[in-house]
Amino acid sequence: MALQFRNVDVSPGDEVSTWPYEALVTVIDRGLVPDWQPVLAEIRRSPWGPVARRVERYLSYRDPDGVGTFFALAIDRARADVDSAARAEVAARVRAAVERSGLTNAQFAALIGTSASRLSTYLSGKVTPSASMLVRIETTGT
Repeated sequence: MALQFRNVDVSPGDEVSTWPYEALVTVIDRGLVPDWQPVLAEIRRSPWGPVARRVERYLSYRDPDGVGTFFALAIDRARADVDSAARAEVAARVRAAVERSGLTNAQFAALIGTSASRLSTYLSGKVTPSASMLVRIETTGT
């Protein structure tokens, strides 16, 4: 039997972002894996968005079980993936700035006021520079 919502003005076929809190609770509590897929897709699309936040809020007071753990892990994974992509983007921007400058890594590091080893961590994505450092990097690399 297909999952149905009661007392809400949406259906499971509507965009998840339009679902009220009660619909998300219904899917988590009474749905099966196919019913969860649209919610999980929305969480992956926007890990800090309203759907992820509502799910997180519900999980904070719901009795712990495998389903709750699954959704919590899905949110954590989606956020980690976005963070990883952002770190990779910043590292690519730092590499591009160094390349545009035509300087060696050591020369570039000295010019922006850091060490060559710290610049290396920015280039690899292991460390993300502060906003002010990133601005210095990008303006120096032009």
